[in-house]
Amino acid sequence: MLAAVGSLLHLRLGLAFRCAPGTPLEVARRRFAASPVWSLPRYSSDGASSGRGPAGPGKVHRVPAEHRPSQFDKKILLWTGRFKSMEEIPPRVPPEMIDAARNKARVKACYIMIGLTIIACFAVIASAKRAVERHESLTSWNLAKKAKWREEAALAAQAKAK
Repeated sequence: MLAAVGSLLHLRLGLAFRCAPGTPLEVARRRFAASPVWSLPRYSSDGASSGRGPAGPGKVHRVPAEHRPSQFDKKILLWTGRFKSMEEIPPRVPPEMIDAARNKARVKACYIMIGLTIIACFAVIASAKRAVERHESLTSWNLAKKAKWREEAALAAQAKAK
């Protein structure tokens, strides 16, 4: 039996051949260029080849190290432990290495900020406990400030009256 899938026509016997989209099945059946299904390139849903076909498995058609790292990128590569010194960093590195180092640096920075936030919370708690021991509170500060403003207003009113 035949099953039409996109532009491929699959035979139940493990054979398939290409036909134009919209080609009637009768015309497609008459084609003689049948080939095994496993020799055709397969594509994933995002359009990338699965490694089978003319390109061969694992072949990538681009320069492997095509990114020139900036000074900031070099510092990130050092901080994340990719290289031990600035002299070890090559003039061109793969963009995937830069992306991985940036992601690792981002995670490290988040952990540092989390740690600093926790330390700041403990510092505020300790400061508040000391303020309670001295009988200080925001309410007492506001009352003292308003009393000072009233005194200043009263002195200014007396100065104007003279």
